[in-house]
Amino acid sequence: MHTVVVGTSGATAADVLAVARGGARIELSGEAVAALTAARAIVDQLAAKPDPVYGVSTGFGALATRHISQELRGRLQRNIVRSHAAGMGPRVEREVVRALMFLRLKTVCSGHTGVRPEVAQTMADVLNAGITPVVHEYGSLGCSGDLAPLSHCALTLMGEGDAEGPDGVVRPAGELLAEHGIAPVELREKEGLALLNGTDGMLGMLLMALADLDTLYKSADITAALSLEGLLGTDKVLAPELHAIRPHPGQGASAANMLAVLKGSQLTGHHQDDAPRVQDAYSVRCAPQVAGAGRDTLAHARLVAERELASAVDNPVVLPDGRVESNGNFHGAPVAYVLDFLAIVAADLASIAERRTDRLLDKNRSHGLPPFLADDPGVDSGLMIAQYTQAALVSEMKRLAVPASADSIPSSAMQEDHVSMGWSAARKLRTAVDHLTRVVAVELYAATRAVELREGLAPAPATRAVIEAVRKAGVQGPGPDRFLAPDLAAADAFVREGRLVAAAESVTGPLQ
Repeated sequence: MHTVVVGTSGATAADVLAVARGGARIELSGEAVAALTAARAIVDQLAAKPDPVYGVSTGFGALATRHISQELRGRLQRNIVRSHAAGMGPRVEREVVRALMFLRLKTVCSGHTGVRPEVAQTMADVLNAGITPVVHEYGSLGCSGDLAPLSHCALTLMGEGDAEGPDGVVRPAGELLAEHGIAPVELREKEGLALLNGTDGMLGMLLMALADLDTLYKSADITAALSLEGLLGTDKVLAPELHAIRPHPGQGASAANMLAVLKGSQLTGHHQDDAPRVQDAYSVRCAPQVAGAGRDTLAHARLVAERELASAVDNPVVLPDGRVESNGNFHGAPVAYVLDFLAIVAADLASIAERRTDRLLDKNRSHGLPPFLADDPGVDSGLMIAQYTQAALVSEMKRLAVPASADSIPSSAMQEDHVSMGWSAARKLRTAVDHLTRVVAVELYAATRAVELREGLAPAPATRAVIEAVRKAGVQGPGPDRFLAPDLAAADAFVREGRLVAAAESVTGPLQ
């Protein structure tokens, strides 16, 4: 099994995905253990002094003015975990919780949090055992970290609350730890706070969304090319010299992808046939501009994610010169903004894909295709309601594109009077990514049928490879009406699992 070694810095997006989705094992490097030990010595020295230090010998948030005596500090750290584990609603997905825990461990190992090495090792042991704390949908405002979600994870480290075992069964966390020979942690000064104070949940969801959207943008270029073929459109608008004079990188990449997929097609460039056209509609002609702008937004979001991955987010933090200082680095605004940006571009990519699907089904705009791509229009409804489903998904994606980060709601007796809502931005982005996958799948279903109905004209080798692969995957071609939901589900799986991109790339080579 793949192993991820956690050091004091240098964790990558690939590391997070390997742990969250691939079940990779985790090891702490010697460098990380040394940094943990050194930072803990600083915290212990401060804890022994009579002067109050936030997070070490005081309360938290609006209660930070109270100095806590030494005999109550262990109780203080346990209490912050128990009281902050106040999430409600449905359970969060396993991959999100694993990403959340791994990213918190990454920051703990930076040597800036003051957590003991044994606490970090317990975090790694829980992940390696396949134990997943029960984390709930609601409870984070995206400021002071993802407090409630991280608290539920810390509760598991203490042997309290509920967790899911490697068999998928939810049981008391203490039982699961005992079965795997893991001793619950006894938290000491600052450790409870350090386990809760990070942007790890929203960052983990951002990294997974970026990976998914990278595949989806390639998928959308392929389905746009298929729709262009089905509509007998022109590929001249994809010429590199046209995109070079508006040099947005994403636009050029999308155009190049479409051109590669369409290479060798007999279906393009029929504008002056029986139904002459001067230009294709915007949804066809401007596909690279829309998808390209989204790609450039992905690039910006990836830059923000890389910076956040390189960060040690906690409050207070232990500095190399021995100071323990309060700060505002836990505020989720940088991550929240790009999560919202991605929901906007996902909605627009879905919107333009739905418009191409609608054009394929409309006999007045499809340039010779049967109404709704039906076998016997009137007796058969064809893909009429598949487009309704696609439109419903797009409509919801437009609502999900409303920024969460534009809102703020005060908390903690006005101490935390401006929050990022980054967790909410991440949660709605996950829904948007799921919906975009389905929207692309419906366009794929319609466009492949349209291309097959263009008898006598050969599609491009790459699109032919896609059609052959999707038919082998159980998505049926033209014919009389049938139960449509299974076909759409199979098309969804074909896109979601990356098989659409793989089929096209089997001819084109790697797409951009």
